Amino acid sequence: MNTDMQAIQEGYSENPYHVLGRVKHDHTLLIRAFMPTAEHVEIEHAGAMQRIPNSDFFVFTLLPQDIKKIPLHHTLIWQDKNTHNRYQCMSPYSFSPQLGDLDQHWFNEGKHHHSYRFMGAHLHTVDEVSGVLFAVWAPNAKRVSVIGDFNNWHGLRHPMYKHSGGTWELFIPHLCAGDLYKFELRTQQDDILIKTDPFAQAMELRPKTASIITDPSYQWEDMQWMANRQNFNWQHQAISIYEVHLGSWQRDEQGHFLNYRTLAQQLIPYVKKLGYTHIELLPITEHPLDKSWGYQVSAYYAPTSRHGSPADLRYFIEKCHQHHIGVFLDWVPAHFPKDEFALARFDGTALYEHEDPRKGEHRDWGTLIFNYARHEVISFLLSNALYWIEEFHIDGLRVDAVASMLYLDYSRNEGDWIPNQYGGNENIEALEFLRHLNTVVHEAHPGALIIAEESTSWPMVSRPVWMGGLGFSLKWNMGWMNDTLHYMELDSVYRSYHHDKLTFSQLYAYSENFVLPLSHDEVVHMKSSMLSKMKGDWWQQFANLRLLYMYQYAHPGKKLLFMGGEFGQWDEWNEAKALDWELTHLPTHQGVMQLITDLNQLYQQQPALHQYDFAQKGFQWIDCHDVKQSIISFIRYSDDQHIICIFNFTPVPRYQYRIGVPSPHHYYELLNSDRACYAGSENIYNPDIITQQQEYMGFPYSITLNLPALSGIYLKRK
Repeated sequence: MNTDMQAIQEGYSENPYHVLGRVKHDHTLLIRAFMPTAEHVEIEHAGAMQRIPNSDFFVFTLLPQDIKKIPLHHTLIWQDKNTHNRYQCMSPYSFSPQLGDLDQHWFNEGKHHHSYRFMGAHLHTVDEVSGVLFAVWAPNAKRVSVIGDFNNWHGLRHPMYKHSGGTWELFIPHLCAGDLYKFELRTQQDDILIKTDPFAQAMELRPKTASIITDPSYQWEDMQWMANRQNFNWQHQAISIYEVHLGSWQRDEQGHFLNYRTLAQQLIPYVKKLGYTHIELLPITEHPLDKSWGYQVSAYYAPTSRHGSPADLRYFIEKCHQHHIGVFLDWVPAHFPKDEFALARFDGTALYEHEDPRKGEHRDWGTLIFNYARHEVISFLLSNALYWIEEFHIDGLRVDAVASMLYLDYSRNEGDWIPNQYGGNENIEALEFLRHLNTVVHEAHPGALIIAEESTSWPMVSRPVWMGGLGFSLKWNMGWMNDTLHYMELDSVYRSYHHDKLTFSQLYAYSENFVLPLSHDEVVHMKSSMLSKMKGDWWQQFANLRLLYMYQYAHPGKKLLFMGGEFGQWDEWNEAKALDWELTHLPTHQGVMQLITDLNQLYQQQPALHQYDFAQKGFQWIDCHDVKQSIISFIRYSDDQHIICIFNFTPVPRYQYRIGVPSPHHYYELLNSDRACYAGSENIYNPDIITQQQEYMGFPYSITLNLPALSGIYLKRK
């Protein structure tokens, strides 16, 4: 055997085409096959091949009369020496390499926006022969092979060809959608690794980990939505988001996960009835551990098979769009788990992550950090963002844990991090990636939103890149969330001492495009549910919860609520079981649901509540100084109307409470959280509010109101 043949026999070849398929040898044309489990091999319509002694190579010498008789893409018929079963397959090595140089160049440069179109496993046709083209990036591996049911998971049967940029490829004929596969890699230390495909578009249900060849074609029927999305004036429109963990929103009668199509039948009508404009899905990319809620991703391009196939997910999103509901996806480019079958030390080296754990590992989470300085990693992540937006019609990405990407010393002790080239703690490469991501997505898909979960005071997160910002569309307002929940968790007798928790947000409310999140993070890990956070007796807890939601919808910023909060679940969220739906049959919980429904409807119908969510001109204090009575009041403005919002945060009713107003017109109650339809007392309300020409609080007119205990009221001009 020559050196190239020996490399294949021993499992470290980088170019099997040199010796397999139709090759020249000493001025003779041969057909050579490497069949390590074969007892004997023959070529269809030609005859038996001869085994090369002391090897697993079989050879057939082509005589001049055979050259035209035997097809270029010849079929091998062979008998397995262990099972004695007969098989046949077309030789993969009769097909030349298929990957284009330009795709590989842009991938290696970190500038490929659609690397998922050639990396991974794709249905492919060569010379009218259908099959699958495999491609994987593993620059430091000695050998990479495709393994699967089609070769009995034998790592030497289908070695791949290595390109100069570190991408390996192989076209295997006659494979089809549904076939399972993985990659077997031999490291520089001669260790054998079995890895799933980083670009796999479907995966087996955990705990199994094989990648699945999939057909991504789908006949979309949401083109009207997609056309309208390009002109979505989101800054001046109502956005209210229902945050959902699909695995625990609802289960079937046996406690199993619901299919995406079943969710379309059940979740969409529910969200539509509540009046939300968008659903935000906790990560549905494939992940091995249910308890991670999807935030430790093992396959970035594969929807989790817990709920069905990629086609099933496309159906769910399509139906959302047909019912005028947008879909956001939680996206996790900050870190990935250490599972040996996935990205971690993919080719035996720190390929997707940093080698140095001071840059490459999240100590708190036990996960690995992407190496944003590596061009191919940027191509991988950037393409992934566009993949979900383009191939699944996702309307936006909520980027998880942005703060951990921005700071090199995030949650690290002294000496456990490496400063950047200027001695600072900013992760320069991550900043460049985020700016590049936002620029590319917004240029390619106007109307698609990129939302940052960013918990620090990093400036200009949601300002354009050309202004020096990070370029996100929106940012979660973690300050508002923390202050508001801290205030609401106080017994009412102490609230007057913390009045600034209600007013401080106006000092920075327009520095970013904010979302006001009452998210999953606030109802887990012994934090209690939204209802259980509220202080007081049973009645006060419900009244406080309704008051909280009234305040959220009145405050400038888009809205988000995690599932279960809309009906006042008592228990904190548990990802292992469905929500406590039996509570929705009780009047008090029905009242909370009705309030959320009416708030969503009002929020969308009244421009004053959403037109200027991000501008100072959409808000004006009436009174932020009534510390003693724990009452605040303000005005929300649109171009042609205004709405008065007033909140009583104590369990004490206030009678004939005077506030200033800007208009001489009479007002009426648009919404009152103490109404009987919300399971309130309805002991106090204001049937007719007459404006008096009496200056008050700097306004030319004033009105007097009766304020129920622990309530919010919206007023509008008659």
